[in-house]
Amino acid sequence: MKTETIRRLCDPELLEIRRQHFRRLEMVFNGQSEIPFKLLGRGCNGQSDIFNQPQAWVDEALEDAAVNAGQIRDERVFRPVSVNPWIYGVHFVDKLLGARVFDLDGTGNWQAAPLASKVGTLAEPAIERDAAWVLARRIAEAFLEASVSVPLFAPPVLSSPFNIAMNLYGQEFLVALLEDPSAARRDLRVITDLILMLHRWFIAAIPFEQLQMIETRGRIQPPGHGQICGCSCQLLPPDLYREFIAPCDGEILALYPGGGMIHLCGVHAQHLPAWRELPSLRAVQLNDRAALDLPAYFSELRKDQIVYVNPSQEMPPERIAEITGGRRVVMVCDSR
Repeated sequence: MKTETIRRLCDPELLEIRRQHFRRLEMVFNGQSEIPFKLLGRGCNGQSDIFNQPQAWVDEALEDAAVNAGQIRDERVFRPVSVNPWIYGVHFVDKLLGARVFDLDGTGNWQAAPLASKVGTLAEPAIERDAAWVLARRIAEAFLEASVSVPLFAPPVLSSPFNIAMNLYGQEFLVALLEDPSAARRDLRVITDLILMLHRWFIAAIPFEQLQMIETRGRIQPPGHGQICGCSCQLLPPDLYREFIAPCDGEILALYPGGGMIHLCGVHAQHLPAWRELPSLRAVQLNDRAALDLPAYFSELRKDQIVYVNPSQEMPPERIAEITGGRRVVMVCDSR
């Protein structure tokens, strides 16, 4: 890697500016800000084949980060740079659990074929020599070996137990929740334990000052916060989510000293009572259809729970500010 790249990515001025933005974000989480916090990070990537040349990919991603690191000087919009490998897309955990994961059209459109086995028979994976896990560790280690302080780092998508269960079994898992709950609960335990192990590894490897989770453009939280995906929970009624899924989600987020976030993109507001009672849930992230329910999320969540919103034509920044009064809200936008 070029000496100038390393110098740029260890710039103490840029590092201090990033810390100042994080302090502002912590004020939002602590209820001390009445101005909408604006966020627009940049995920940096390499051009090499990440599966066959992970070191080259990381070096190139850091070159990209060095070119764009100066954008963090924006005083109104938090613009950090991050290295965010997207190996196997949202199906990384599926692959570790034995699913056939494939690129549908050669463009990184990763998909997973459902397992042929029945719900309740999922094997506990032995992943230490699994090629996907070896690759994920190598990418993280290459980032650490660069010894740069300014960029953030996000692991592959660690998702959430219910999302993974749906990827592995499809509608059969929904049937099992009703007809064979013990089988569903058993496989949720296997999935959750794997996700917990993955989070623990990254927590131990990457300093909290640099560790972030999925989608570093618009879901960055203060250091020490985790994240899970809640996309599929729109399929569940409140009682099933509360009984089967909420404990798993809460267990993962509780690994982090600050708790963490759940990403939502559909019709999920039926779970607000459960989320209000989940101690480790500190933020929800709303985009697409979920953002239309912002009034419910803002009014029905706890006062210490933050709402991240991706503005849209139906939910513009002005409307977000009107609903929230600028409190407990992070807007993901380029608006100054």
